[in-house]
Amino acid sequence: MGSTEYSTSLDMWGVGCIFFEMASGRPLFPGSTVEEELALITKLLGPLEGPPPSTSAVLDVLSMHAPRLQPDALNLLTSFLAYEAKERMSAADGMKHHYFDSLGPVVHSLSDVESVFSIRKIRLANYVPKAKTVSQHRLSVIP
Repeated sequence: MGSTEYSTSLDMWGVGCIFFEMASGRPLFPGSTVEEELALITKLLGPLEGPPPSTSAVLDVLSMHAPRLQPDALNLLTSFLAYEAKERMSAADGMKHHYFDSLGPVVHSLSDVESVFSIRKIRLANYVPKAKTVSQHRLSVIP
């Protein structure tokens, strides 16, 4: 946080924000300017100066904001949103995370331009009756 240098860890922060929004149906940091975004980040996760919040503290905050997320999803999200860039999970490690185990090994053979939905047995399924938002859906493997 606060760095002016770009690296892929910044992309992974973005992946975490998108993952949260897909899972909860709302943005984690809904600011419209850089200043608003930073204010929302520090309000939720703590100040940019000084020691970064512990992983367990970030996990606690995120679980309060997305109480329906399963432990595997919260663990993945926390890994993407680590305050320290060097602590963030890489894309390659993210794909190997046990959160995705239910999709099977075939997801690892997809090309960069293929959708997970190109796999015949993977569909978006309701897990809440009469789901109206993305947050009430999940990927499932059809037996």
